[in-house]
Amino acid sequence: MGVRMSHWQELENRYFMHTVERIPLTLVKGRGAWVWDEDGRKYLDFVAGWAVDSLGHCHPAVTGAVMEQVQTLIHTSNQFYTIPQIQLAELLVQHSCLDKVFFSNSGAEANEGAVKLARRYGKCCRDGAYEVVTARNSFHGRTLAMVAATGQDKHQQPHLPLPVGFVNVEYNDIEAIKAAATKKTCAVMLELVQGEGGVNLPEEGYLTAVRAWCDKQDILLILDEIQTGVARLGTLFAYEQFGIEPDIMTLAKGLASGIPIGATLAKNGASVFSPGEHGSTFGGNPVACAAGYATLKFIIENAIAGNVKEVGNYLASGLEKLKREFSFITDVRGGGLLMAMEFSSDIAQSVVMACLDRGLLVNRLKPNALRFMPPLIIGKGEVDEALDILEQALSGPVA
Repeated sequence: MGVRMSHWQELENRYFMHTVERIPLTLVKGRGAWVWDEDGRKYLDFVAGWAVDSLGHCHPAVTGAVMEQVQTLIHTSNQFYTIPQIQLAELLVQHSCLDKVFFSNSGAEANEGAVKLARRYGKCCRDGAYEVVTARNSFHGRTLAMVAATGQDKHQQPHLPLPVGFVNVEYNDIEAIKAAATKKTCAVMLELVQGEGGVNLPEEGYLTAVRAWCDKQDILLILDEIQTGVARLGTLFAYEQFGIEPDIMTLAKGLASGIPIGATLAKNGASVFSPGEHGSTFGGNPVACAAGYATLKFIIENAIAGNVKEVGNYLASGLEKLKREFSFITDVRGGGLLMAMEFSSDIAQSVVMACLDRGLLVNRLKPNALRFMPPLIIGKGEVDEALDILEQALSGPVA
């Protein structure tokens, strides 16, 4: 017999820092949109590693690229050229409005790089400006600087005092941005859709107004596409849906289908780093870039964004139907395969556990809200299975 799940949890409690409230589930295998626990039970995965597993679990395009790369060249340093890094950079530039790329290891690092680049721009182009305006309910990462950028008290209060240089204002309020900006401001940094903050959507005209104002003030616009990029909303990058272009854009999560990677992209006018001013030992690692290149190439060549749009609309319709069925569902919102369902009371964790008991993994976004972010290759049949389980869960004692 294998080691039981309770034993693994006991070992985790003994050795691991208590930084997350885990679901009592030990996963050992994944294929496509499905995962298995150590007892062989199968679950439909609508969390996808927090929007990371773009092509699902262990997609052959990704596993094949990684296996080939780890048998060829695992790591050098950025002192030397490596082919996967250049291939991925070329593909990103060819299919975006940006001109240059820097690779790191995570979304937080990508955002750190973006802010560092914006500060460098402020120093050389705006008389030393260094402040960045961000939005409340945003989420930009867990480094100290990105906690300061993140406009949520629950993330900031335990770590005071925070680094200076960030001003948090209300989302969807262009006047608040204008009021907060001074001669010290070098950039505005926004998520196009606030993921961790609630799957909050921009109001019509907000982003175009921000873009126009940044242009007028010669201030950079940084778009954090850590969660919305790589086809999550039904276009390769979310900015394409809003009629604007960023000066700097960040990517991570879904870029390499589970292999850690981050990317900071910039237009030529904002790409002001000089050699030695930024770097990363592991950033642009050949294995990570091979996984990223395989993921992005497959998404582009197989029109995965179209599947996201079609199946995302199907999922949204199903969630809206449940909203009509259950009076305690107060809102359904989102786009593509990033959706949220909000309740009139704090029952989200109970719903998560009821879904788990029936073989569906979903994410508790807030005490009163769920988030759905399945792999981009999900089909309508799997959506039907998820909706059926969710309906059963909502019909139980959680309500």
